Amino acid sequence: MPNNRGFNAYVRQLIRCSSSVGANYRASQRAKSRADFINKLKIVEEETDESIYFIELLIEILSEDYKSELDKLYKEANEILSIVVSSINTARKK
Repeated sequence: MPNNRGFNAYVRQLIRCSSSVGANYRASQRAKSRADFINKLKIVEEETDESIYFIELLIEILSEDYKSELDKLYKEANEILSIVVSSINTARKK
């Protein structure tokens, strides 16, 4: 990716929110109650959605050279989001 302030800010933010997805998912596995589990998964949902936002920004502003890799990340992030939302819904039903 280009190395300039604008891109670096987006990339750093993407790294922060995407790493938060993994950290909060891990925390959800040690939840103290169902409500705690759901709350932690809601954070995972929000951070995944934020990651998707920054991937979309990068897709829009970067050249075609990077779009195929970003498209893969976009697809995978949406799959993760779907899984997390489904998990939240299942946990709420029980």
